[in-house]
Amino acid sequence: MSDRYTYRVLWSEEDDRYVGLCAEFSLLSGLSDTPEGAFAEIRQVVAEAVAILEEDGDPIPEPISTKSYSGTLTIRVPPETHRALALEAAEAGVSMNRLASERLAPRQH
Repeated sequence: MSDRYTYRVLWSEEDDRYVGLCAEFSLLSGLSDTPEGAFAEIRQVVAEAVAILEEDGDPIPEPISTKSYSGTLTIRVPPETHRALALEAAEAGVSMNRLASERLAPRQH
């Protein structure tokens, strides 16, 4: 199961090494002099954490990749922000939902 988790490798100026991270286990990391080493390290750390959780009978985080999402997101914003977004959507001739969706969508490079 640990191969289904969301991993990322970044350079850490603070550590002067690459750091491997896992979104589902945000408190864990793995360090290495190479990106490949950091990736291998964080995968090993997560596999060990999953084994410990299983052994203790504790819940194991579900991988983001296997979760189902409804597409509905409810957020709270200050009234001034709500008003500004409503005005911007009206001026653009689109719904607030469309405006918010476009703003939240990942940028394609």
